[in-house]
Amino acid sequence: MGKRHRRRVRGADGTCKSALPEPAASQTVRGAGLTRPAHTAIGCGTMTSRAIFRLCVVLLASAFTAHGQIVTSLTMAKKQYVAGEPVMAVVTITNHAGQELTFHGDPRKPWLDFVVKRDSGSPSIPSGRLSFGAVKIPAGQSMSRQVDLASLFPLKDQGTFNVYAVVRTPEPASQGFITNRCLFSIIGGRPYWTQKVGVKGQTREFRVLNYAGERNTQLYAQVVDDRTGMPLNTFSIGEALMFRKPQVTVDATQVMHVLFLVSPTMWAHAQVNTDGKLVKREFHLRGAQGDPSLMTFGDGRVAVANSQPYDPAAVEAARSKARKASDRPN
Repeated sequence: MGKRHRRRVRGADGTCKSALPEPAASQTVRGAGLTRPAHTAIGCGTMTSRAIFRLCVVLLASAFTAHGQIVTSLTMAKKQYVAGEPVMAVVTITNHAGQELTFHGDPRKPWLDFVVKRDSGSPSIPSGRLSFGAVKIPAGQSMSRQVDLASLFPLKDQGTFNVYAVVRTPEPASQGFITNRCLFSIIGGRPYWTQKVGVKGQTREFRVLNYAGERNTQLYAQVVDDRTGMPLNTFSIGEALMFRKPQVTVDATQVMHVLFLVSPTMWAHAQVNTDGKLVKREFHLRGAQGDPSLMTFGDGRVAVANSQPYDPAAVEAARSKARKASDRPN
């Protein structure tokens, strides 16, 4: 006859005692509808299965409640950016906490932060940090914040990146909420035209870049600080039909003029200053003598010749007015 195993049971006086197991092969766990072998009776001081289950339910409910109080998202307008161009990302926060929330932080732990990684998985080290002031979001409302990632991270080199934002709640113990990830690429435009100019003892370089995408060709204006070799600004001046070569020149006030075809019958005239800012953009239709062209006068002024100025906003306003007039009863 083999040895009989002992087990620990609780007596009527609340103390633990040794006892031989019951001869039955199994026991029923009340309230659970389950059975277990008699030799697996729970020892003294051990949490029951029901208690463990209840604790897990409470912990999970607490976690879902915490994450359900705030909904965060990250969006980007496009997936490809030319090196030097602003890389804009928009963070949206929705408050479901049932009360107004105030987000605030400090330089060491801001309430809004970003993590950028290359496709290899290596993180991009921040080159700057934006300081966000306190923000209040009423219950049930949303707030969006637009951030230029190129001002925070060194995104001048070509490559593929992914980014997500971290939003930290006002609670001191909060580790923050992580948004969805967005993928984007930094690409290099092909220089179409370049010209160096002097600006108050310094040299800057105007560039017109040509980027041929899958569906269209974009022209970019770029101004580079010749001392550092870094772009001061890069931005798209519009889609271009390249079967007419863009015309580029610089006037006496150091403003770059770019005239390019945007549709079979329309040209765009963009003007960019040495700070890399768009000064003006105008549209022109084909003139009686052929295609429009840039003309430089003796005093250094530049103007568009042989064209009919075209104002899309004025044309649309006239059309709208005509439609309203036609809708009036006779």
